[in-house]
Amino acid sequence: MTARLRCHKPGKRGQRMNLKTVEQLATENPSEWASNHIRQYLESNGQDVDHRLADNMILLYTKGRTSGKIRRHPIVHLPDGDDLIVIASKGGAPKHPHWFLNLRANPQVWVRRKSDVFEAEAKILDGEEYEEVWRRVTDWAPGFQDYQDRTERQIPLVRLTPVAVPGQKTR
Repeated sequence: MTARLRCHKPGKRGQRMNLKTVEQLATENPSEWASNHIRQYLESNGQDVDHRLADNMILLYTKGRTSGKIRRHPIVHLPDGDDLIVIASKGGAPKHPHWFLNLRANPQVWVRRKSDVFEAEAKILDGEEYEEVWRRVTDWAPGFQDYQDRTERQIPLVRLTPVAVPGQKTR
């Protein structure tokens, strides 16, 4: 059974789309690094991606904040119960990654984790929750603290909470 996702755009609010449709609408990522990881992920259902944290890689689909187009991004996550925590580090760059700006403008996202796909609601963490989760992130992957040390911005943490049932196969 193909997983079905609720979509606000393109199309009318509440229109249902399956992952194949979301992937067909996803624009190519201009970054060679990202494009290579996306290709590897799609070819192997996330099983064979050349990245040191590949076991925790997902594909995140966001709606472009100005274009309205579906954007696909390979990012790593830290599991937190049924939720996923994603880290907007951009390698410690001075500016936030585009995917973060997109989900800040529209918190409805789609997630592909291996062969599972689901719609999720994004919530940017702050305050005590941010501090507690940041400690867990840097204990899990200390390189994120190195990224934080390289930049003056606070690296955002985002909680992705499923709003559709995870575990439905995409193919």
